[in-house]
Amino acid sequence: MFRLSLVLALSIALLAVVFALQNAYLITIQFLFWQSQGSLALVLLLTAGLGAIAGLLVSVPTIVNRNRKIHAQRKRIEELQSSLSREVELLKSPQPQTPEQPL
Repeated sequence: MFRLSLVLALSIALLAVVFALQNAYLITIQFLFWQSQGSLALVLLLTAGLGAIAGLLVSVPTIVNRNRKIHAQRKRIEELQSSLSREVELLKSPQPQTPEQPL
């Protein structure tokens, strides 16, 4: 699964680079009171990079929460396995016989 994601990400990045290189026109960028000129290719690559970083930053809390839950579940599994082992050993050990009481 990781390799598929990596191949997909690299393919998208390659397509973005090819697209940007084919669109190397000079453009003017305006944001609020700020204005700058640069090549369309540079703007596209910068925007794609910033979008990828923003996506990673948004997904970090979810990843951390998932890893915390996985760790807690693994700890619980270990506790249950040791408890099960103790119960199995108790069942295997000979039980003391109590004499039957006559009625």
